[in-house]
Order: sequence, then C-alpha cells, then structure tokens
Amino acid sequence: MLPPIFVEKSSSREMEFPCGKKCSNNASQRTPKVFILVALTLIILGIIPLHYTSKWYHATNIANHHESEKSSTYHIVDVEIKIMDDETCDISIGEWISNPDGPYYTNNTCWAIHEHQNCMKYGRHDTDFLKWRWKPKGCELPIFNPFQFLDMMRNKSLAFVGDSVGRNHMQSLICLLSQAVYPIDVSISPDENFKRWKYVDYNFTLATYWSPFLVRMKEADADGPTKTGLFNLYLDEADDKWATQIEEFDYVIFNGGHWFTRCSVYYENNQLVGCRYCGLPNVADLPSTYGYQRAIRTVLRTINNLEKFKGITFLRTFAPSHFEGGEWNKGGNCVRRRPFTSNETSLEGLNLELYTIQVEEFKSAEKEGKKKGKRFRLLDTTQAMLLRPDGHPSRYGHWPNENVVLYNDCVHWCLPGPIDSWSDFLLHMLKFEGRRSHEEKLQFMKQYS
Repeated sequence: MLPPIFVEKSSSREMEFPCGKKCSNNASQRTPKVFILVALTLIILGIIPLHYTSKWYHATNIANHHESEKSSTYHIVDVEIKIMDDETCDISIGEWISNPDGPYYTNNTCWAIHEHQNCMKYGRHDTDFLKWRWKPKGCELPIFNPFQFLDMMRNKSLAFVGDSVGRNHMQSLICLLSQAVYPIDVSISPDENFKRWKYVDYNFTLATYWSPFLVRMKEADADGPTKTGLFNLYLDEADDKWATQIEEFDYVIFNGGHWFTRCSVYYENNQLVGCRYCGLPNVADLPSTYGYQRAIRTVLRTINNLEKFKGITFLRTFAPSHFEGGEWNKGGNCVRRRPFTSNETSLEGLNLELYTIQVEEFKSAEKEGKKKGKRFRLLDTTQAMLLRPDGHPSRYGHWPNENVVLYNDCVHWCLPGPIDSWSDFLLHMLKFEGRRSHEEKLQFMKQYS
C-alpha cells in the first residue's frame, strides 16, 4: 500500500539554501505626420500577433522589459528558443539530460515552498539532482520562461484540483514565476487548502482546491485499520468544493492517485458496493483501481456536464513514488542520486494500472466532450517522473528528531527539483492552444450549424 498524502501547512519562516521642438499649427504641415503615425500603428498592430505564433521566441527581448528580482542561479542566455511548428513530437517520451544552468530559483529566493519539500533547509547537500532537464525523443522542450507564461496568461485564471502532489506542482509554478514577480494573497477562505493568488500586473489568478479523492468523501474513522484513516467515498458524486467553483476558470489541472490506496468504503447511488482494506464484515474487498477509475470518470463527466464551463481541462497523469527496500511504513526509502535512463526501469504494477485508467478515461471523455465543445488535454508527465527516483525529499523534509508519520518521503518532490519540469510541459502545451482551440471551435460550429 502506498503512503498517505498529508495536508501540509505553509511556513512563514525564512528558508535558507546551504552552501523639444515646438509644434506647428499649420494643417498642411501636420498631415504628413498623421499619415506616418497611422502607418506606424498599422505596422505595429501587424507585428504584435506574431508574438506567440512566430517560429522563434527571443527570451532576452521579453526579460529586458520586465523589472524583477531574480535568483542568482537564473541565467537568461542571449539565444533564441525554438518553438516547434507542430505537435507531432510526443513530449512525454524521452530522457533526462545534463542542464548545468539549473536550478532557476532556490529555497532562499522562493517563500512558497512547504517545509516538507524544503530539502536543502533540512540538510540535503547534494545538488546534482537539480542539474537535469527533460529531453523528449526527437525534439526539444524549452526551459520554462516565466515572462512568456505570464504574458500568455494575462487576464486569465488557472486552478489546481487534487492532492498535495498537485499543490506541490502549484508551489513549483509560483517559485518559477518568482523570477519575474510574486503574487498577492487574495484567498477568500482562511483554509490553507484553498488558496488563491493574484498576479496584479497581469490580472492572472492562480488557485488551489484540496480534493485528494476528487469525489465527495467523508472521514468515517480518523485512524482506521491502518492508522491512516477510513473514508467513505461517493464515487459517482464530484466533490462540491471544486465542482461548484471551477466554471470561472480558464484552465483547470486535475490530479489524483496516491490517496486511493487508503482504506476506503465505496458508495454508488448512495448504496454500499464494496471497500478497500476496510475490514468490515460482509463487505466485498475491491482493488483501489475500482474506486480510482470511477472517480476519474466522475470528474471528467462532471466537466462535460458543466454548461457554463468554457475553459480547458488538463488531466495530469500519475507521478509514481520510489520506495525501495520496503514499503513507506516499513523502512522504505529513496536514496538514489541520479535519474534512471529509460532502459533501466519501466512502468508496471499499480503505477501502470493507474496510468492506464487515466488515459482510457481521458480518451472517452475527450470524445464525448468534442460533441459539446469541451476541451480536454492530457498533461502526461508519468514517464518523465518514473525516471526521477533522486528527486524526492526522503528524510530531508524534517529535522531528524521530529516525530512524523511519513519519515522517508518518496512521494512528494523537492523544490527546486524535477517537478519544475511540469511547467515546461504546461507552457509547451499552452503555446498551441490558440491555434488548436480555434480549429476545434470551427469544427464544432460546422458540425452543429
């Protein structure tokens, strides 16, 4: 059984990284100047749309027009970053290659890192795990550019929905964006599990919704058979905490998986149908994949049924844990110090089952959604993260004498760390959304016109 994923509180403690001419009133003299201004305006307006569609993107041109306080480790190289002309390259398949320029922030320059992922603060001295980037097979994936991302997200909103690994992703994104600017807290609730941030200069809103099972749940027993809780899951009912809120967002990123290994009782149509490790008499024991498949199906079906939701739904695929030498509560740990190559390991067992469920349910929902003009995208990071056993906090998420349940954390990811690459994936996909969404809308309108 995989480890529990805990709700973590933000810390306000400082985090340290070891180691003039006069105009004429004559109308005839003004006329040529007017024509020149009009011509210049038309030229400028003609160039602006090329900002996102041109083949080459100049990182320095954007960076020089933004005032920011950057990490000393962040380098803006005066080179052109190529934007691929098509999506024929599968960015989910590839290898990790050397990247001496990383990382692009530190735990001293970013306050958004939770204590449990602040590996450097708690004694991790090796930094080689920060010197890799994801290289898809047959193409390039540019390093995340915070200025380009913020420009593309101007007047838009993005929500993360899921468990603490999803929140881990959001904190990584905030840290990457800190190279440009920090947001202000505009949360409408004091609950740390439902945060909302505003990038004022860009009118960009970033939010997180804690929903580890994604469906409606009720904690039946705080301890349960394995001391990690017992939960009643209503597999055919989406969690209202996010389902009643996301219609306002332009982009929503869902994730889930690890919590489904916990002891749970399954309900459908308000009827008990079975459970996972619940130990209740006369109740059928079902695999965790049973609940997971139905939960993912419910999430995507809910999106398809939300008439007012016009945004884009990303389903981020499962990020495997890397316990070796035992299970999470039996001495298992993750002590490797470099990535696997693709021929050293493969997706198997429960990890493969969860990933397969996501892909199959995604394809089904995408097909149904096209009939309604809905847009689904698969943010496929599973293979990349399978190859990063070196990127977890392990014992470096707390002081050695602290009494914690998940002593060796091989589920979450150090910040900075490999999880920062998820924003590389996300930005790459966003670059194509304008063209792709336009084509899909035309197809939808043609089909129902």
